[in-house]
Amino acid sequence: MENYFNIRYEFDKRAVLQAIDEALLLGKPGYICVSDGVILSTVNRDPDYRQVVDGAMFSICDSGYVPLYLRWIYGIERHQYCGSEIFMDIVHMKRYKMAFLGTTQATLNGLQNNLSEIDPRIANMWFYSLPYKRVEEFDYPAIAEMLEKDGSEIIWIALGAPKQEIFMSKLKPYLKRGVMIAVGAAFKFYSGTDVNRAPYWMVRAHLEFLHRIYCEPKKQIGRCSMIVYSLPKLLYQEWNRKRKRKKLAGKTE
Repeated sequence: MENYFNIRYEFDKRAVLQAIDEALLLGKPGYICVSDGVILSTVNRDPDYRQVVDGAMFSICDSGYVPLYLRWIYGIERHQYCGSEIFMDIVHMKRYKMAFLGTTQATLNGLQNNLSEIDPRIANMWFYSLPYKRVEEFDYPAIAEMLEKDGSEIIWIALGAPKQEIFMSKLKPYLKRGVMIAVGAAFKFYSGTDVNRAPYWMVRAHLEFLHRIYCEPKKQIGRCSMIVYSLPKLLYQEWNRKRKRKKLAGKTE
C-alpha cells in the first residue's frame, strides 16, 4: 500500500483480491473504499470522514486523475482500478456468495437479471434496497444479522460517497465476517435500467466526468465544483510531502 493525498491506496489488483481472500479466510470483517475525486476531496476537508476512510482495509483508486498527479509529482506510474471494474472482476470470478445493498428496487431487479446471465447463482443472492434515510438511522444490528443468515462473503454497497463509506464503518462492528466494497454508480451501470458508464474512449481520455455531468447534471456539477475548488491545495500539499521525503531520505544516506 502507498499513501498519497492522505489516502492509503492499494494499486496492485492481485494484492486487492488476495487481501479479500485473506480477510474471508481469517473471518475478519472489513471494508474497501473505492476512492474517487469526491472521497479525495472530502478526506482532506473533513477529519471525521478521514477516520472512516482510514478505518478501511485500504482504498483502490477510482480516479483517473490521481495516476496523472502522481506521474507529475513523483514521476511514477500507477493505474486506476475503478469501482465498476472490481465489481465485474469479482462477479466474473464466480467464487463468492454476494449481497447487493442500496439504490432502488427497480435498479436492483435489472442488476440481478443481468448479473445472473454471467453467474446463474446470483439469481438466488440477496438484493436489498436500503430505505432512504440518514446514515445514523439505519438498524445496523438487524442488517448484520440478515447478512450473517445469508452467509454473504462480498457485500456490495451503493449509496453514493460519502454516505456509503460511513455506512460501512458503522456496519462493520456488527459483522462476524464479510468484506464490504462501496461501488457507487456500478449498480446503475450494469442494471440496464439507469445511467450507463461513459464510452471507453472517454474513460481513456480522462473525460468520464463530462459524461457523468451530462447524465446527472444537478448532482455531478456540485461534486465536480467541490473537487476543482480543493485541488490546488491538495497538489500543493503533496508537493510539500515529496520535498519532505527527499530531505528525510538525504539525511538517512
